[in-house]
Amino acid sequence: MNIHAENVELSFGSTQILNQIGIDVRSREFVGVIGPNGSGKSTFLKCIYRVLKPDGGDILLDDAPISAFSVRETAKRLAVLSQHNYYNFEFTVRDIVLMGRSPHKRMMERDTKADFDIVEDSLRRVGMLGFIDRIFSTLSGGEQQRIILARALAQQTECLILDEPTNHLDIKYQLQILDVVKKLGVTVLAAFHDLNIAAMYCDRILAVDGGRVVASGTPREVLTPALIRRLYEVDADVRSEPDGQINIVYHPMR
Repeated sequence: MNIHAENVELSFGSTQILNQIGIDVRSREFVGVIGPNGSGKSTFLKCIYRVLKPDGGDILLDDAPISAFSVRETAKRLAVLSQHNYYNFEFTVRDIVLMGRSPHKRMMERDTKADFDIVEDSLRRVGMLGFIDRIFSTLSGGEQQRIILARALAQQTECLILDEPTNHLDIKYQLQILDVVKKLGVTVLAAFHDLNIAAMYCDRILAVDGGRVVASGTPREVLTPALIRRLYEVDADVRSEPDGQINIVYHPMR
């Protein structure tokens, strides 16, 4: 699935958060959005997955305006993995992942064997099938995020949006989740704080500051010492590794 956004604007009161921002994400491409706190990257993603409604601009899914789809139809196309997932009830892991089947079902329609098979397959793909009967609230943060990823997989969408989903996780769980996502072969749009993680997984990166796009390109093109200094006000070296990856090394602030 392709995502196209153009001239998207959003203000909260007198404060403009997004200022004519846009993006093109091609089918099966993994695109990252970076920027300092308050730059608008997460707000922009929320406009795309319809938590927020922009004041202006166009957002298209496969050339169709997102406003043409119902919320349910949007959920058949986009699955979201966000940073915070809280539930006030004692849901089991099976219950949480079954929620991913909701966009495909009519009101009051019962879950079928096919639904339960999809749930088990989704949990197996994230290495959590053995937790299927556990209470979600008893799991660690990393375990919970893998369950939420399984829920997104159960939606069986062509696009996955990652709204800063790994910031509070140990590096092991960050890599596990993103390895699974990378292998899905779907369109991925993700907001990142960790620039090295973004460089590892993204085909292209969009840099945002003040609600505007300030750079776009491959990780090697975008993640330069000059841009890092502009966005984050820190000095850094960008080094090439033998495997072709780039590694960002920050200098202490004095």
